[in-house]
Amino acid sequence: MRGILESLLKYMDKESLGKLEALNNPHVMEQVERFLELCKPKVAIVFDDSKRDVERVRQIAIDLNEEMPLKMKGHTIHYDSFYDQARDKGNTRVLKTPDMKMSKGINSIDREEGLEEVLGIMDGAMKGKTCLIRFFSLGPTNSRFTQCALQLTDSAYVAHSEDILYRNGYTEFKKLEGSDDFFTFIHSAGELDERNTTVNIDKRRIYVDVIDGKVYSVNNQYAGNSLGLKKLALRLSIYKSNHSDWLTEHMLVMGVKHPDKERVTYFTGAYPSACGKTSTAMIPGMTIVGDDIAYLKGDEEGNCRAVNIEAGVFGIIRDVNPIDDPVIYKTLTTPREMIFSNILIHEGKPYWLGMGIPEDEYPEKGMNHSGDWYKGKKDEKGNEIPLAHPNARYTIRLNELENVDPDWDKPEGHIIKGVFYGGRDSDTNPPISEALTWAHGVYMGATIESETTSATLGQSGVRKSSPMAILDFMVVPFGLYLNNHIEFGDRLENTPKVYSTNYFIKGPDGRYLNEKVDKKIWVIWAEGRVHGEYDAIRTPIGYIPHYKDLATLFKQVFNREYTEAEYNQQFGIRIDKYLEKQARMEDLYGDEEGIPEAFWDVHRRIKAELTELKKKTGKAELPPSYFK
Repeated sequence: MRGILESLLKYMDKESLGKLEALNNPHVMEQVERFLELCKPKVAIVFDDSKRDVERVRQIAIDLNEEMPLKMKGHTIHYDSFYDQARDKGNTRVLKTPDMKMSKGINSIDREEGLEEVLGIMDGAMKGKTCLIRFFSLGPTNSRFTQCALQLTDSAYVAHSEDILYRNGYTEFKKLEGSDDFFTFIHSAGELDERNTTVNIDKRRIYVDVIDGKVYSVNNQYAGNSLGLKKLALRLSIYKSNHSDWLTEHMLVMGVKHPDKERVTYFTGAYPSACGKTSTAMIPGMTIVGDDIAYLKGDEEGNCRAVNIEAGVFGIIRDVNPIDDPVIYKTLTTPREMIFSNILIHEGKPYWLGMGIPEDEYPEKGMNHSGDWYKGKKDEKGNEIPLAHPNARYTIRLNELENVDPDWDKPEGHIIKGVFYGGRDSDTNPPISEALTWAHGVYMGATIESETTSATLGQSGVRKSSPMAILDFMVVPFGLYLNNHIEFGDRLENTPKVYSTNYFIKGPDGRYLNEKVDKKIWVIWAEGRVHGEYDAIRTPIGYIPHYKDLATLFKQVFNREYTEAEYNQQFGIRIDKYLEKQARMEDLYGDEEGIPEAFWDVHRRIKAELTELKKKTGKAELPPSYFK
């Protein structure tokens, strides 16, 4: 230990060293020393949970010009590299040993080869810079859900973002009593240009070591690639929970309120990026517990309980406007500590795509992710650069939201009565349907499909499977994951109901069949179903609402007439489209090892019923009235 202390004093002062020693954890000391020796920063600073230290991180980000203050108090702007604007799936890899089994589609690399490569790139990556050493908690503190996380980064923007997005964990590390039960995240933005953006994009690497509980991230700045505690920690938690008896999910947690009832009913929900996840969690009149990642565990009474592992929101800002997202819009346009990223700034004011202002009110010049911007500016390929990136973001604390659940940070979590699964689907699923069984609900989640968006690098508008909205982060065989899901529900006395949602169904003319705000009706109907207050129509694909119940809700909630013609268009059972989807699922899962028999039982039952309907009626689609 003496040698470690001497090594650490090369990088930090006695105050920082004292904070490390106070943890009384040799594993922390060893890892900090190891990675400082590897990355070779000019100086390292250890931060605890004190207000002074937390405020200091934000100030460092401003002093280093990683963030720039805007006109409104508390607001700052950060820019990522022009070529680092979304999760980099190609360069995000799981380190795999020869005996590890993984599902197809998981981007992996031999563990020894990957470590040699990424550690080689990180050697000296922090030269001349300051390394910030942080301690956080994934999940509430002082809880059976608590997961400690150690972060080393040379980006004050990353550290500041994590202060907004996560709970302080220095005190939780003391409670480890010397244990190595914590995740470690090492990040370097690498060499920077005159705009403080990453230069060596070709050497961008995000490598996940599930065996050792570590993530190595280098030559990147976009939060999805650089903030270890977000989607990278998600991978580590998936591995950990799937080798235990709980679940880690890419899920929102929300409290649903029925307009007639004095109660709050808690739901989780999984949606691929840009498919309505945050906007569902932020529906006016409901309460938000979390919008992105949840841990789920059973309790002694046989309930499913969930917590939000985060304490903030890293949300897509595109199309946030006062009509569709009034709560978020108000939060973004009033004073508070908040980070914008990759939007247009003109005269100290922020502008983003779809913010609900007239076209002529957008400035024709300013600063954005491309540098100095003017209307008509083009990139090197001749494509016009929009005023803000489609995947631009905002970062805020959860408790800044007016609709935050008063018990959002409850250590024991919330009892979950229902689960939503949804994708971006233009022609198959109705706006909402209820699974016939828990296994059917798992099937619903496993068969999510979504059209690609700008949240991931690559071509947009392509239909892709996105099982449980978690495939991008999967680090265990998918058969194991689905088995654990089914067994988790089977162990519960009070199993949540499961719902498939789809806000993107279109008519033959290509227009959406429902409005953005209509999701509030589908969610309230599901809440009523959980409490046995609505009957439903059984169809092969699940229970769907009766027209009269939806018409009543539309009138009550929006004072809007909901016609039977709208209902029939939205909730018709599209037999041919479902059978086409089932064929795609057979291609996807047909040669996947370990897929539970319960999954295939549901698949065969739906296929048989749909095929019989097709044979009997000769119709490609049937109205809801057929099933009454």
